[in-house]
Amino acid sequence: MLPVPPSAMSSPIGSRAQKMRLPIFTRKGLLEVPSPTEKDWPKDDEEDYVFKDPDQELDSLPQPYRMINKLVNLLFDRSWEVIEERDTLREAELNRIQPTVYPPVFEIKFNKMPNCMAISQDYVFIGGAKGFSVYNLYDAKRMYVWDKLKVDVTSIWATDLGSDTLIAPVDEMGVIRLFYFYKDSLFFIKAINEVEDTSKQTTCVKMAISQGGDFAAFLLQGAGDIWLDVYRLPKESWLKEVEHPQLTTNPKKRVRQPQLNTLDPMNSDNLEMDINVCFKGDIKLSLPVHIMKIKPPKPVTGTTFKSPLEVFAKIEDCYGLGSGQNHFIKDSQWEQQAAIFNATYKKYLDLDRECEEELPNMATFHFLLPSCITVMPTEVKSPAGVACVLGVHWTGCHNFFLYSLNRTLKDKVDPEGVWPCAAPIAVSQLSYSSSYLVLACEDGVLTVWDMAEGFPLGVVALPEGRFCQSIIFLKYFLVLEGQNVYPESLPKSQVMCVVLCTDASLHLVVAKGTQEPTISVLVERPVKHPEEAICAVVPVRTLPGMVLTFSRGGSVHLLDVAKRQIVCAFAPPSPRRLALPWKPAFVVSSHHPCFLLRGDRPDETEPTDDTEDSHNSVFYFHFNAYPLLENILRNCNVSRVDLTEDMAFRHVLPLEKRCENLLQKRFQKLENKVKEQEHWTRLRRYSLLLQRENFRK
Repeated sequence: MLPVPPSAMSSPIGSRAQKMRLPIFTRKGLLEVPSPTEKDWPKDDEEDYVFKDPDQELDSLPQPYRMINKLVNLLFDRSWEVIEERDTLREAELNRIQPTVYPPVFEIKFNKMPNCMAISQDYVFIGGAKGFSVYNLYDAKRMYVWDKLKVDVTSIWATDLGSDTLIAPVDEMGVIRLFYFYKDSLFFIKAINEVEDTSKQTTCVKMAISQGGDFAAFLLQGAGDIWLDVYRLPKESWLKEVEHPQLTTNPKKRVRQPQLNTLDPMNSDNLEMDINVCFKGDIKLSLPVHIMKIKPPKPVTGTTFKSPLEVFAKIEDCYGLGSGQNHFIKDSQWEQQAAIFNATYKKYLDLDRECEEELPNMATFHFLLPSCITVMPTEVKSPAGVACVLGVHWTGCHNFFLYSLNRTLKDKVDPEGVWPCAAPIAVSQLSYSSSYLVLACEDGVLTVWDMAEGFPLGVVALPEGRFCQSIIFLKYFLVLEGQNVYPESLPKSQVMCVVLCTDASLHLVVAKGTQEPTISVLVERPVKHPEEAICAVVPVRTLPGMVLTFSRGGSVHLLDVAKRQIVCAFAPPSPRRLALPWKPAFVVSSHHPCFLLRGDRPDETEPTDDTEDSHNSVFYFHFNAYPLLENILRNCNVSRVDLTEDMAFRHVLPLEKRCENLLQKRFQKLENKVKEQEHWTRLRRYSLLLQRENFRK
């Protein structure tokens, strides 16, 4: 066995130190022992020395020691780089300004996890095990529990109807039920999609209720099919029926109040019971009226018409032409155009097929108010502020369909209008006042529509490689003396919205009248801190220019859009945390300066005994309780009346002025429409005449 050279046994640190030394010089020829006296030493001559690199000395080592030495040096260098990077990140983390973290004001404890929450007026509705609970918004005391289901409630909606509230919980089976809440009394209306045969049970995927509660739409699926059911809600009849009730059973029979189980999973152990809400199941309310059923659009196919003459003879009017829905193209023409397109873009189509995923056919729908775009027939008289059109777009579809709500179930369900887009619509959002609509396509292009004036405010494209995930509207605000305030009179045709992209970046889109819309970055995509990626954004209407952001790490921040900085943070008391931070359960009040957040147990185990201490809570955060936000609320120059008067375009012009402008525009367009109809009538007559002459020949 060969002996190991002493140079090969040097440590990596010594090797690195040797590499960091200056190059050494070695004498040419043989080494001689110097004499004991300095006088006999030879004079130094630079020609007798040669340059020698320390690495060259190491290269002279035999294998495998040379390879081992290089690997050890490489490992040392990489470790040193990692240490330096960690030190830099630690120093930057220490230099970061941490926002003020505020704790909750109240805490509502549960033995089992609540699934959903909703706020309407002065009440909080929390869905959970076998039903839902009603809480007071101000003191967080429970008022009533409705727990008559065999399964849990997974989602709940609450719509303010003025002096009353419409509640719509959905259970695990997908069954949706409607409740009417009036003066501390709860009434059951109807289960929309409940059937006796479970094999024919349909599931409610999504729902929406118009502002004011005049209409409701439910997206249902079952037996491999999906459709949209639209109902008219008789809220005026409900108000009369609850004020003058008529019992469906013996009126002499006393209505028993349901007894609450102390071991109920929705029970709050730390709060005193204050039950002052009663359930009146003996009172029958009017049922919603089903007005139409909308199915997904069918694939575009060729027309059955053989000639243009036949087309003009059988089509009654020209409405819908050019929208992409009513076309007169033969199958052979479709096949020819498809072959040309596939041959031209074969390379790109092959890549798309490899990455293509089959998405479920879903629908997004909005209730639109009367405007220059969504006008109502002259013979239909509807109160101001009542929705008249339902806007719908389906997954993977380029078109935004407009359906009139003034119809019956017997009427043919055809869209009164179609807005075609250049790319499939991915996300759409209607503003709280129904004044503005944003359509975001899959290619990252956003179109902002002014529904009151009837024209698009602008088209803006997101940065390359970023696509829209969600959109929220901000009520228009101004920055005066460094503080955000609501102006007394809101400007016309000016809108601001915040766009959350799929890469967790946040952008602000501003559109003003005839000016070109602008887009700016609020929060960049976090690269070094993935836990700070934003997964949800919600506006805070009581604080001008403020939004709440929820990150994947479980943190909740209040972001000032104008200053592009975090004002403060909110967090449950330790050791509480969010069980699903990437899908947080929260609800923000539109009229009160508060929001509710669900917090869960720190461990993943569930209690086996109902008597065990509660580990699931709903935390109540009130902005007035925090000094930093109290000053903002005091000087924001907005009242509760201002928050409710922006419905139905009331913030733009008074009702009389809007009606006058609308009538003037309609009269101006009337002459052109009459001329168009005359031209179309002459064209039809001429087509019929030509057909008769062809038959004679």
